[in-house]
Amino acid sequence: MVNRIAQESIPVRKLYSGETIPCVGLGTFGSDKYDAETVSQAVYGAVKCGYRLIDCAAVYQNEKQIGEVLDRLFREKEVSRKELFITSKVWNDMHGEGKVLASCQKSLADLGIENIDLFFVHWPFPNYHAPGCSGDSRNPDSRPFSVEEFTATWRQCEKLVDLGVVRYIGMSNMTVSKLEAVLPLCRIRPAALEMELHPSFQQPELFDYALRHDILPIGYCPIGSPSRPERDRAAGDVADIELPAVRKAAESHGVHPAVICLKWAVQRGQVPIPFSVKESQYYSNLKCVTEDPLTVEEMEAIRREDQNCRLIKGQVFLWEGARSWEDLWD
Repeated sequence: MVNRIAQESIPVRKLYSGETIPCVGLGTFGSDKYDAETVSQAVYGAVKCGYRLIDCAAVYQNEKQIGEVLDRLFREKEVSRKELFITSKVWNDMHGEGKVLASCQKSLADLGIENIDLFFVHWPFPNYHAPGCSGDSRNPDSRPFSVEEFTATWRQCEKLVDLGVVRYIGMSNMTVSKLEAVLPLCRIRPAALEMELHPSFQQPELFDYALRHDILPIGYCPIGSPSRPERDRAAGDVADIELPAVRKAAESHGVHPAVICLKWAVQRGQVPIPFSVKESQYYSNLKCVTEDPLTVEEMEAIRREDQNCRLIKGQVFLWEGARSWEDLWD
């Protein structure tokens, strides 16, 4: 018996067009820990319990399997295509002329759908690394961010909208200075900005900048990604579920600290995309935002817990001569 959450109880967020999307989505990055079949089965179960926003990406290497379960869900009339909001992303090695369309077409074929609701530029440069590589891997062709290169990639994304194969386009892993450089050059503006967001890394300047420009923040690693790959771990990383304000709120509400991280995210205004393959967890992750909100005092206490602790540092994208991963983030 599948636990189901009524759609009318799930809060929504607005895109610049006025269209609404769910306030919580399901991430599908298996963190090198779960195979494609396991992740796709989680998508199947999550949609049945009430998820309608599914965050995908070509580099996660599971879109074909997710497409198979989407087809199953459609055939079983569990959900219609129109009821789902599906995202995907162009990976760094597909930024060249003509490659963005090819990337999108492959994602469409793998997912078995006619259009993608929101298509992101996954990282703002063509620096490439093989999936599952070690944290000290370096590609000799890597180079710093270029406004011209990024804009050329964005132009291709705009063409996807013109062709009708993508409804909205978005950016990911950006900074304020990068946005200030490229937004004036956009013919079609980004509908969303995917960014790392959790209590110990709140990015208030970037978050507020996105909201001021009517760009919806979508937050990955919303509970601090405890299952992230070893290459993304470093000394000094903060565990969000151990933060005093998070633990105190969890005790007060009688829930796991991870639930508090998600409540905080939704009440703050971002769209978290937690990942889990366990039904009890992905059900709880969605259910928790429909009830028992955090108090103003709890929200403020968690705001003050910001440690500026970036977990996904991106060091595998560094170029020759770069001093450290911080160079990626201006």
